[in-house]
Formats: sequence, structure tokens, C-alpha cells
Amino acid sequence: MKTPPIVSPEQWEQARRRLLVREKELTRARDAMAAERRRMPWLAVEKDYEFHGPRGRASLLDLFEGRRQLIVYRAFFEPGVHGWPDHACPGCSMGADQVADLAHLNARDTTLAYVSRAPLADIERVKARMGWRIPWYSFGGDFDADFGVDEWHGTNAFIRDGDRVFRTYFVNSRGDEAMGSTWSYLDITALGRQETWEDSPEGYPQTPPYEWWNWHDEYDHAEATDQEWLSRIDGAIDAGQATARRHP
Repeated sequence: MKTPPIVSPEQWEQARRRLLVREKELTRARDAMAAERRRMPWLAVEKDYEFHGPRGRASLLDLFEGRRQLIVYRAFFEPGVHGWPDHACPGCSMGADQVADLAHLNARDTTLAYVSRAPLADIERVKARMGWRIPWYSFGGDFDADFGVDEWHGTNAFIRDGDRVFRTYFVNSRGDEAMGSTWSYLDITALGRQETWEDSPEGYPQTPPYEWWNWHDEYDHAEATDQEWLSRIDGAIDAGQATARRHP
């Protein structure tokens, strides 16, 4: 293996700072791309789809669990897929392994669900074996063909207005493998992270960053966020801004 050069601490820091310029450009470009996603047109979902979950039959609207947004990943787990019946597809399983605690998505009025063609009993069995807590439904019919996930995995984003459901985004292939964090999911939704720094259309719900963040088992409490932590964060931000002004 041909390794990079070995350098002094000063040279390493110079190289890191050069790379940081490019990394910040990439961050801003990623933010701009997410802003474009929030301006994607909406496609009304007029067809009825049927799923089966722990509570019985469910519609696409039911998958929202009362929240405003829904993200649906089609996982390949069914007869004929590698790993059956003990496992889902290795790639889809790796994706499920990296899904963050869903309380953070739920706090942004967003639900994540997985869907597969396997019978529900098999889904529940494999979920228990692998320790997955993602809502996971069995489906039949044309959902996969209609939403571009009949031959390959993919993630669809939806939003609802009352009982009306709209498709807002879709990602598959490269890009889909990076999903799993709270931020990667929110960045593909119509409403985004819903934080005040984002470039979003007028009237979109937004709150200051950090203020809604919480421990995953504390979101249901009346005091949404620890106030001492917020005070510390505000102080750190002020100090960071002051440092940036001194060192542009």
C-alpha cells in the first residue's frame, strides 16, 4: 500500500485546514441541495395500498401514525431473496442496523417505516432476532412497482394534508446507502430539519436549532429540552462566533 507522506504537526494542520475549506463547500452544497428538495413539487397519491402490521390491515395513510410526514424504505425480505428465510437482504439489513433512534424523527412530526413482501410473521421473527425496532409492514399489490422499488431498494418520502397523501421525494442506489441518521432522513423530507437557519419556503415550520434536541426518552415530557444544556449551547455558540470574527 502506497501511503501518504509523514509530516510534522504544523504541516498536518496546514493540510487539514486546506481540506476543511473544501469540506465546508461540500456542506453548503449539501444544504443547498436539501433546500431544492423542499421545493420539489408534490405528487398526489390517488391509489389505495394495503399493508399488514402488528395492528392488522393498514393503508398508506395509517403508516404515518398520525404524523405529518412519512419515510418508507422498501427492504428486500421475501422468498427468493438472498438470506431467506433467516435474514433479509444483507444490504437492507445493514441499512436497518444503522437507523438512529426514531424518537428524534418523531419529534419532527416524521415517521419512518420499512415495508417488505415477506409475511408479517416472518418480519416480526427477523426483527426480534436482529433487535430492530423500526415499524415494518408486509405488503402486496403494486406499491413497489408504483414507487420505483420493485427491482431495487429505495426510500420514498411522503407528506399528508389531512387525509390526502403526496409523494415528495425518492432516492435509491447510491445515496440511499447513506441513510440512517436523523439528519439524513430529515434532509430528504418536504419540511427538512425544520430549523430557522434553513432556506425553506415561507410559512414552513421552523424552530431554533438545538432547542428541540433531546434525550430520546425525554421528548414526551412537558419541558421538552434541558434548559441548562441550552444555556451551555448558547454560550458555546456565542464564543464560537466571537472566535470566527477574530479569525476569519
